[in-house]
Amino acid sequence: MRHRMGKSSKWARARAILKEFEEKCATPDGKLKQVADAMTVEMHAGLASEGGSKLKMLISYVDNLPTGDEGGVFYALDLGGTNFRVLRVQLGGKDGGIIHQEFAEASIPPNLMVGTSEALFDYIAAELAKFVAEEGEEFHPPPGRQRELGFTFSFPIMQTSINSGTLIRWTKGFSIDDTV
Repeated sequence: MRHRMGKSSKWARARAILKEFEEKCATPDGKLKQVADAMTVEMHAGLASEGGSKLKMLISYVDNLPTGDEGGVFYALDLGGTNFRVLRVQLGGKDGGIIHQEFAEASIPPNLMVGTSEALFDYIAAELAKFVAEEGEEFHPPPGRQRELGFTFSFPIMQTSINSGTLIRWTKGFSIDDTV
């Protein structure tokens, strides 16, 4: 019995130490509000004039946000580092939400991170084709309708329109000289 109480006492002490550590590490709500307010001011300044903000802000040309009424099957590619993800989601419209979703993740081979843009995007296209080939009947688009695909490219680009832009620089271990 004595042995058990000793362990219980140690756990209580450990919990107390962890609680104190957590409290010391927590950012006070007032400070979080201050940061949020400062970011809001900087974002407004950045939107008001080019170079008017300390935040790095690039125009996206997105002028139409989702409404929640979207329905159908949609695909997404997410290239954000050494891995990329392909996602298939079936949306049910206004009150349907997400009906079904599937995704696959693939690693980018290191040689493609420093190779050519053609080799990198050929690899991504091949992985996407594999993923689409495995789709079930419920995901096939109706006759005459094409699949819709969104692409998240998590690298700094200077967008020139909603669907085009110029890479500013590679990050995250990528260094492909022929990319525009």
